[in-house]
Amino acid sequence: MSDGAGSRMGVVGALSLSVTSSVAIVICNKYLISTLGFFFATTLTSWHLMVTFFTLYVAQRLRFFEPKPIDTRTVISFGLLNGISIGLLNLCLGFNSVGFYQMTKLAIIPFTIALETIFLNKKFSQSIKASLMVLLLGVGIASVTDLQLNLLGSIIAVLTIAATCVGQILTNQIQRRLKVSSTQLLYQSSPYQSAVLLVTGPFVDKLLTKRDVFAFNYTVQVVVFIALSCSIAVCVNFSTFLVIGTTSPVTYQVLGHLKTCLVLSFGYIILKDPFSVRNVAGILIAIFGMGLYSYYSVSESRKKTEAAGSLPIAAQMIEKDSAPLLGAKGSPRTENKSEESFDYMPRTAKSAFTGR
Repeated sequence: MSDGAGSRMGVVGALSLSVTSSVAIVICNKYLISTLGFFFATTLTSWHLMVTFFTLYVAQRLRFFEPKPIDTRTVISFGLLNGISIGLLNLCLGFNSVGFYQMTKLAIIPFTIALETIFLNKKFSQSIKASLMVLLLGVGIASVTDLQLNLLGSIIAVLTIAATCVGQILTNQIQRRLKVSSTQLLYQSSPYQSAVLLVTGPFVDKLLTKRDVFAFNYTVQVVVFIALSCSIAVCVNFSTFLVIGTTSPVTYQVLGHLKTCLVLSFGYIILKDPFSVRNVAGILIAIFGMGLYSYYSVSESRKKTEAAGSLPIAAQMIEKDSAPLLGAKGSPRTENKSEESFDYMPRTAKSAFTGR
């Protein structure tokens, strides 16, 4: 099998794992919440990340992968940013209507495109933009119902969009620029993501649910489903980093909307949730948009590959080595055999880690 075919199979595998595991965990968590009354989503997410870290720790001890040291400040800041992003998503849902929360998630794609265009000098064709508009329209029709606005909820929504976009873009950039795999990055950052949510989770959940996670009655059935949820979450977390690293943050968001459509369809077919012609029409439009996005993405990727193949090898090496990180032109890269850092990054990118 050629490298190109192997790479395509790897991407397909990552996408399939992401969709399958995400739908599975939604089903498991829905049972936990709806049937067993375990409403503590933020705390549960912290357990997901903690189990993910210990699973990867065992895997690296068994030599399934080699951990790669990354600059400590970079990985801590990255882990904290992603942990805060998860907490903000839960707060956004708690302080806004479901419809406004769905609109917030839809807004992540155009904001990601804007950030990548401004800071990464990335170009998106009109065909790609049009297909994404069709996709967002379909998901909006299928999932957005009420749009109740309030000041605090709107502020949280803006922070959620910003943290999520920056976190996903940096997930992609760290893997590509520092030559670390999704497994290595997840292993390095998951303890810090988990720590943020372990500390804040019980307070966030009590604020949103008026219930205490420590006072909950943990029956055998609840514990079994929590353990199942944590096990599935290992696949979810791994596939998230894998998809963003092998494709792009925008593609990952498109995949997320596919999951939304699948969950809605599953709820209607299996759980007999209320469904309408509007839901069906929205899902069909969204699927059509995803098809267009996939078609144009593959076509443009093939054209770029063919164009790159026609260049002399020396020119390809120069172009690859001179690609700036987050749009910094002429930024020198400092290299270290034991560690790699973002010290060579421009101020706009470093501020996402350090707050300066």
